[in-house]
Amino acid sequence: MFMTIEYLQAGTSHQRAAFLAITRLGLMERLAEYGPVLCGTIPIGIDVEGSDLDVILDVRDSERFLAIVCEQYGHLPAFETSRLEVRGVPTVTANFRYDGFAFELFGQPLPAKAQNAYRHMVIEHRLLAARPGLREMIVQLKRQGVKTEPAFARVLGLAGDPYEALLRYGEEAGLTDEAEGRR
Repeated sequence: MFMTIEYLQAGTSHQRAAFLAITRLGLMERLAEYGPVLCGTIPIGIDVEGSDLDVILDVRDSERFLAIVCEQYGHLPAFETSRLEVRGVPTVTANFRYDGFAFELFGQPLPAKAQNAYRHMVIEHRLLAARPGLREMIVQLKRQGVKTEPAFARVLGLAGDPYEALLRYGEEAGLTDEAEGRR
């Protein structure tokens, strides 16, 4: 469902605005070779004021990727790039603002479906669909400044690192794409 952004066109007003911003940038087409996937709170409708558009990408050659991103988007407000390690995985990011949205391009040398951002989003989406009232609880916590995965962990009563705990919970409950493949 999340591998393209067309579903946003039938979503909330914020999702439709995100679709237009991404489309105007030509982001999915210009970065197609990196398999871009929109992740985070906006696709699953739990965004709050200030939520950004997180696009994850499979980046094996960070130099080439950064050159393309700088050429295409380097002129936009608040543009900056960084290299870091996220949970032991080399990561490159590019941030900028466009059409009222903050964007974060997040590249790791992994297919999008293998990245934690995607895996978390799938689990969260399936939990939201299965549990009436969960969306309101999560949004309320987010409005109080709690990040997404910690909000889910709190509501679900998960102990330890919320990012790892949510993945374990999703795997055990059969809420991941990998679990669906085993069914």
